[in-house]
Formats: sequence, C-alpha cells, structure tokens
Amino acid sequence: MAYPGSSRSVSSAPHAPWRIPDPWSAPDPWPAPEPWFTPDPWFLQPPYAWAGYPVEHPLTFPVVDAWRHVPHAWRQAPAHAGGPERITERPPRAHHIDWHARYPNDIILHGPTDRKAIALTFDDGPDDVWTPQILRILAQYQVKATFFCVGQRVQQSPRVLQQIYREGHVVGNHSWSHPNLTRLSPAEVRAEVERTSDEIQRLLGVRPYLFRPPYGALSDEVIREVVAMGYKIVFWNVDSLDWAGLTGPQVAANVLAHAGPGAIVLMHSAGGTGEGREPTVQSLPYIIVTLRRFGYTFVTVPELTGIPAYQPQAPG
Repeated sequence: MAYPGSSRSVSSAPHAPWRIPDPWSAPDPWPAPEPWFTPDPWFLQPPYAWAGYPVEHPLTFPVVDAWRHVPHAWRQAPAHAGGPERITERPPRAHHIDWHARYPNDIILHGPTDRKAIALTFDDGPDDVWTPQILRILAQYQVKATFFCVGQRVQQSPRVLQQIYREGHVVGNHSWSHPNLTRLSPAEVRAEVERTSDEIQRLLGVRPYLFRPPYGALSDEVIREVVAMGYKIVFWNVDSLDWAGLTGPQVAANVLAHAGPGAIVLMHSAGGTGEGREPTVQSLPYIIVTLRRFGYTFVTVPELTGIPAYQPQAPG
C-alpha cells in the first residue's frame, strides 16, 4: 500500500516472525535532510523497514524524531576547531600495534580474548543531534558503552554529557579541540587534555582516567605527557569507518567482519557541519542484535580491561 504524499509503498501483508534485521534487503534509509524537511509518512509507519524490523518487534522510539523538521545545519555542532575526521591525519593500523607493543602498560588496543565480550566506543561527542539518538538505541538494547568526549562539545552540550553519565556509560577524554597532538608542543598537549578533564569534572564530579588521542595520532613525546598526567591511552582494534562516508549497511558489515572476543570498536557519536552520523545510527541496532545472536555481550572499556574509569578523588 502507498501512504498519502509518499512515493514509496510498504506491503500490508502479515510479517514473518521476528528475524535478525537485514539492512541489505531493506529500503533505502532516510534521505539527506533538505531545508525545512517535511517527513515522508512512509518513515513514520511500521515496520520501520529501513532497519528490517517487523511490526511485531518495533523500536520503542520513532524513526523520525521531533527534530526532523528543523533545518539540519541549525542543529549540528560546528566542526572541530582542531580539524574533522579525515584519512590524511590517521596513521596506519600497524602504528597502533607498534605503539601498544612498545608501551603495553600505557596503551590499550583490545581486551582479553578469552571471553566473548566487546566494548563499543563513541568519539567526538557529545552533540544535540546524533548523541541522543545513539543513547536511545543503547538504552533500548540495554548496552553500556564508552564515550570519548571533546571538551569544546562538552561545553556546548553539557546536558547530553550528563545524560551519558547518568545512564551508566563511561566518559573518557578526547582532547579539547580535536587536534593532531603530534603537531603541538608539550604544553599545548597538556592544555588540550587537562582542560577537557576539568570541564568534565566540573559537570560530573569525576575526572576521566581514559584518554583517546584524536585520529589515533601519537608520538613518544605525546605518550610521555599523557601518561605523566595520569591517563591510560585507549586505542581500538576495530574501526567501523562510520566517519569515512560508508552507508549504514557497509558500516555494519565492516564491524561484523572484524569484531571478535575482546574487541574495542571505534564509532562516532557526533559530527561537525556536513558530517552526518546517519550510518552510525542505522547500523548500530543491527550490530548489537547480530553479535548478541552469536553469544557476545557488550561492556564498557573498564569492564573489558579491568582498569578504572575515573581517576581517584582527592581526599576532602
């Protein structure tokens, strides 16, 4: 049947029993928002076909939220002052392995591989557009994750940061302005890290112990500075590439092809102007449901590795 005002049609025949969502056979996800976007009624109807969910098991939050009629650019966070996600700033994965081998006590690449546990991590937030949608999905599936937050965005979206913490997720440090730290002086590196932790501590009353460098870019000098400030550096061993222009199904396929016991998965919970995170939102339910089907549990980085989430509080 066709819905009024829509060029799409959805079958009204009864749906099969609950199945693992299959985004490859689902209709295209929602289009890029246009100025003064008017929701197509197709998006508001079950079976939420963009993610392959039958009407017997819908998501508990609407596919199109109340923000969708607001011009997208008005809501999206500005680009990182230090630069957006881009391939030219990222070292090869082999460098991560090398750094972990050289500093095994200071740099985490993955968790123990003797149990089927995976840590989902989200960089670059919080923001008021994509982070709340990701939090809804995580709440729906009762998954706890680790969010590496950028100080400038913490300052811009304090309530979202507080929601992350209140809902039981772990908050880590991802620098103040998202620069390539290897291009900064030691004093500038310290300022990027400590200013972010100061702001997080002001809002939450806890100071992060976990730090993730923007782009995964490190040098011996940066490592020494970060470790001297009392942080543990967290890399990843599965990059979703949700920042690289992939579609939702491609992001899901990439994660599922590489995730295994002890994996730390890199995803993103925010993007600057022109950096949509639809693929992250679209792929996340499928990733969770599929990995759970194969016996995996989802934990935070501290739960996966046995290290603390926050620095000890000073007495008094």
